[in-house]
Amino acid sequence: MTKTIITLNKADLTLGSAAARVHVLKDIDLHISAGESVGIVGPSGSGKSTLLMVLAGLERLDSGEIVIDGAPLHSLSEDALAEFRGKNIGIVFQSFHLIANMTALENVAVPLELANVRDAFDIARRELTAVGLGERLGHYPGQLSGGEQQRVAIARALAPSPAVLIADEPTGNLDTETGRQIADLLFAKQAERGMTMLLVTHDTSLAARCSRQIRVRSGQIVDDGTSEIKPHVVSA
Repeated sequence: MTKTIITLNKADLTLGSAAARVHVLKDIDLHISAGESVGIVGPSGSGKSTLLMVLAGLERLDSGEIVIDGAPLHSLSEDALAEFRGKNIGIVFQSFHLIANMTALENVAVPLELANVRDAFDIARRELTAVGLGERLGHYPGQLSGGEQQRVAIARALAPSPAVLIADEPTGNLDTETGRQIADLLFAKQAERGMTMLLVTHDTSLAARCSRQIRVRSGQIVDDGTSEIKPHVVSA
């Protein structure tokens, strides 16, 4: 039986205050199996990115439960949540989020060092080489192309060997060809390592590459993608 790695139970979240309060997620139930690649799609303002932030442990629910790999994120302290996230969840953002005055190697190694991981720089060097940046270790973000910066961000996300990889519009700031290369890299690494991957995207062709698609509208899941599971194929 396939292991369920992510469970949301009656997840509810409201953001903002007073007249600006918005009910972003409404009583969501969701189960995701280990090793799935899941595309989260929906119109702008539907709540899909907020759902991803909840799944990443970056937003707290108002009510309901979220369990990832056996850990009840809804009841963890902030310190325990940060520790769990650092070890178990890799996150890739649209805008890279690299530290400008650190080299590619430092951007990947420093989070590992802060988490007291041994051989942080050796791991960072290995991960950067694995994403095709073995010759760019000493370059700063400003010296790298957008695609190279996203490769650094992917290496940083993969460095702790997370069980779950989360990507929010990872190709959104890239041209079509570079975006395709980054998508190929993400799916290849997901398949190679057997990770669960959650991907928010407006790109329907990218979402279609996932083994399952979840559709979100007005803060609710309108299709959880369980009725038809497509086989996952990694592009050459």
